[in-house]
Amino acid sequence: MKNSAILLITCPDRKGLVATISDFVFRHNGNILHADEHGDEESGLFLMRVEFDPKEFDINFSEFNKHFLPIAEKYQMKWRLAQSNHRPKMAVLVSKYDHCLVDLLYRHKSGELVCEIPIVISNHPDNKPVAEFYQAPFSVVPVPKENKREAEQKILALLRLHQPDFIVLARYMQILPPEFLNEYPQRIINIHHSFLPAFVGAKPYHQAFVRGVKLIGATSHYVTEVLDDGPIIEQDLVRISHRDSLDDLLQKGRDLEKVVLSRAVRWHIENRILVYGNKTVVFN
Repeated sequence: MKNSAILLITCPDRKGLVATISDFVFRHNGNILHADEHGDEESGLFLMRVEFDPKEFDINFSEFNKHFLPIAEKYQMKWRLAQSNHRPKMAVLVSKYDHCLVDLLYRHKSGELVCEIPIVISNHPDNKPVAEFYQAPFSVVPVPKENKREAEQKILALLRLHQPDFIVLARYMQILPPEFLNEYPQRIINIHHSFLPAFVGAKPYHQAFVRGVKLIGATSHYVTEVLDDGPIIEQDLVRISHRDSLDDLLQKGRDLEKVVLSRAVRWHIENRILVYGNKTVVFN
């Protein structure tokens, strides 16, 4: 596993930001490996991802905040520092459909998703054999309509026990209560088996721009309190022919869902996503 440091920054746009950040890394003997930035005209924000080699960096990461704080305060930065060799913990919630879960577990086992999976939670027992095959801990928590609150508290207790860094909804067919979202803000990734958002009314292209749509197709997004309205991470499309049966459509849809979800999860793990407003910038 490569060892690099990743600095993610969001701040009001102004002259000299790239030079200032690059100079900071240079002065402390860091070697920049990748640098990506984006200036958003509508919001007036500057967003940047800088990945650098820390091998000869002369600041201990435990003291990085003290050294970088003067720059952050001067430019009103929201920022965080990550390390590529950190393996975040990913909890997976799933219902009966297995295609997204199988894909995630396979990519994890093959080393494509560099993370830990401390727990897979489901409201049905159907996917237990899949989890056991990939040696992923599996817990069943039924969610009856008449007592959803108790079930949600059991799931939340399991999550608190295993302390995941983020959660993936791999076709989990339940709506999460606000309590989950408060504990894991911008850290719950969902896959939607449809085109999002569904724009209605006048000026659909204006609406699409405001939402930051990437493509039309299956959609992976961060979960918010408004159903299927969170910041979009990735979208993709699939073409349908008049020769396709309903089963063909379902198969193409499943293939698309797992690919879109796995991309979003990998970019989250690799610290490539910056959220601002209800949009994302993905430095991929």
